[in-house]
Amino acid sequence: MCRSSCNNYSSLSISIFFLLLLCVDNSLEVVAYGDPTLGFIPVPLTQANLKLQKPYDIPLDQRYSYEHGIHRLWVYADDKPHEPTSRTQPRTEICISGLDYNSGVWQFEGYGFVPNGTSGATIAQIHGAAHGATTLILRIYNKGDMRYYSRDSVAENLYDKWFRLNIIHDVDGGTVLVFIDGKKKFHTKDKGPGDLYFKCGVYAAPANISYYMESRWRGIKIYRI
Repeated sequence: MCRSSCNNYSSLSISIFFLLLLCVDNSLEVVAYGDPTLGFIPVPLTQANLKLQKPYDIPLDQRYSYEHGIHRLWVYADDKPHEPTSRTQPRTEICISGLDYNSGVWQFEGYGFVPNGTSGATIAQIHGAAHGATTLILRIYNKGDMRYYSRDSVAENLYDKWFRLNIIHDVDGGTVLVFIDGKKKFHTKDKGPGDLYFKCGVYAAPANISYYMESRWRGIKIYRI
């Protein structure tokens, strides 16, 4: 499991963040255009924080590579889960370990690439919630469309190009924001506090998946207030 304790941050830091946001109907809205990392503090991130999950019966180099600063992760629909006792779908994912959080405002940033043909794959998520296993699931479906779980549309036509993904989670405010290439694309309520952390890669959905699934990532960063 990718878990560790996380520190609580002062209310003063949270107040600074509020000055950088627009408050609409008691829910946080970041300005639709601009740099979503404005006002955030980078959190030190090393290779030791990037824990990999892959099918338990296959060597890592058969589902993951890292060259020229690019993480390439792939999986097949008939692969095994990440643990022999798990009943979950196959995955090859990077789990941000050692930076779990349960309060404050946290942000994931990464540049993603999904090749044409990958469908029904979760490429990024916030793991943990008061209710259910996850706070946020971002999946890619046919035509390169990104969806919140299998429902709401987040972005379209993401196949075969690099895109900048930013996910902001205001735990105390109960809000999650998703940005693509610096533009706010999605806003939702979270699912309550929990032992929370970010993940990216490929994780097969329960249904309607392609046989081969792949995503690539570079420039992964974590920020906080």
